[in-house]
Amino acid sequence: MNLFFVLGILLTLLTVGIALYLLTARRYQSSDSVAHSYDQWTEDGILEFYWGEHIHLGHYGSPPQQKNFLKAKSDFVHEMVHWGGLDQLPPGTTVLDVGCGIGGSSRILAQDYGFAVTGITISPQQVKRAQQLTPEELNVRFLVDDAMAISFPDGSFDVVWSIEAGPHMPDKAIFAKELMRVLKPGGVLVVADWNQRDDRQNSLNFWERPVMQQLLDQWSHPAFASIEGFAELLEATGFIEGEVTTADWTEPTLPSWLDSIWQGIARPSGLVRFGLAGLIKSLREVPTLLLMRLAFGTGLCRFGMFRAVRSRVEAASVLREEANANAK
Repeated sequence: MNLFFVLGILLTLLTVGIALYLLTARRYQSSDSVAHSYDQWTEDGILEFYWGEHIHLGHYGSPPQQKNFLKAKSDFVHEMVHWGGLDQLPPGTTVLDVGCGIGGSSRILAQDYGFAVTGITISPQQVKRAQQLTPEELNVRFLVDDAMAISFPDGSFDVVWSIEAGPHMPDKAIFAKELMRVLKPGGVLVVADWNQRDDRQNSLNFWERPVMQQLLDQWSHPAFASIEGFAELLEATGFIEGEVTTADWTEPTLPSWLDSIWQGIARPSGLVRFGLAGLIKSLREVPTLLLMRLAFGTGLCRFGMFRAVRSRVEAASVLREEANANAK
């Protein structure tokens, strides 16, 4: 067979593959588009099969060490608990898990730390699956709710917890305010998120702009905040006691991207379980995973950690205002 003919076929297949990848992007349109994407991922079961019950990155230590992919994910939850100081809180502490997925973190928080956990997600299918996976004896409940307009009243929870939900939020200022609003005075916010480099100081260059656009388009993200920018938005809510504590966990989470691709090779039973259609769906995500590895490995993206405490002074001033109003 003519070499040029073979190269022509390969080039054609590559062109078609790139075109299909771009044309089938899951662009953010509204909260409904986010819910639809997660409903699909949950219903077909492929993401859960390869990523387990934690639809977030793993923690591989600092410096990173070789680790089982699924164990790294559960380790991440414990590392986040310790970093946020939540391991110092008593059993029965009320926690809101914002963007809970299928409930992996919620179950650990309830089972290992004795917390009373409410998990919320925009996806009805995720709520259904989370309920199926959660033993009845755990103090956990799951609800469909919108993180941009959380249905709970002010001051409802001791802790608000969120992992990798922020990129789906179209207005980061509203998201920040909602997270802080539902905290009790003295309550603790702990957030882990994918973040973009602060482009106010160092703007995106010619190759970073299209890469970032694909990271947004492929997984229903309207925008990434920077670590610095989101910390400023939290402080601007007026609910913060002291300052927002931040950290960069890019290094200990970075192996997750290539490790997630490796799962498709290391676990060939997935091909038997999901067939050719499942293989095609899985392969379709590989370019995005590689782009994520590129972005986080070069500093275009960073993995941000945030901790904030809701002010007790602000609550006291509100009580005084209410008392003065009642006196009149």
